[in-house]
Amino acid sequence: MIIQFSSLLEGAKNAEGTAVIIDVFRAFTTAPILFSKGAKKLIFVSEISEAIELKKQGVGEICVGEVDGIKPKDFDFGNSPHEIFNADVQNKTIIQSTRAGTVGVLAAQKSSKIYVASLVNAAATADAIKKSNPELVSLSAMGWSGKDRTDEDEICAMYIRNMLLGLKPKTAPIRALILDSYEAQKFSDPNQPHFHPMDLEIALRINLFDFAIYVEKNNEGLMQAFPEYSR
Repeated sequence: MIIQFSSLLEGAKNAEGTAVIIDVFRAFTTAPILFSKGAKKLIFVSEISEAIELKKQGVGEICVGEVDGIKPKDFDFGNSPHEIFNADVQNKTIIQSTRAGTVGVLAAQKSSKIYVASLVNAAATADAIKKSNPELVSLSAMGWSGKDRTDEDEICAMYIRNMLLGLKPKTAPIRALILDSYEAQKFSDPNQPHFHPMDLEIALRINLFDFAIYVEKNNEGLMQAFPEYSR
């Protein structure tokens, strides 16, 4: 198994083999929570307008996402793990649009299979990949808006890489390092209330979930996601 790293939107575009699109703050921490709350499937789109139109067409019942961290007008929920923990999404199809994670999924057109991951399902993602044993794995850390690298996504990529190599990395140093990172500070900034402190706490519950999330294109050309259990 060859494992390669890439970053940001350009990295997602160049990802080949089995691609893992990583967004810890917050899209792909939110996504597994949606499944844990009983969501039927997720549909990933790039544009806010597309998400709203798909909801109007009845493709999905709930829109989740953000622009610059803020819930868009006419969306049901922001891109907040804390908010989703209290949401009723049972048996619902969710349409998710964010500026990094979902855009990265749409960009990964060279890949043969796509997973989305964060720290809350990192081990499960590594397990799913090891089960299929692909020749090439591309770990794509999406960063802030797919434009600026961030510690949490880069560290998550390294963590998954090490597990793919058969190592058992300790999680406490990962949590401590991210808590001291630049991006983590916005969750305690009173001028940015859309970044709830509990979003940070939830994102750092490493390996909270025992399932990976894989993405496939449906007959209408939409990228849809489902949980994958491998343990």
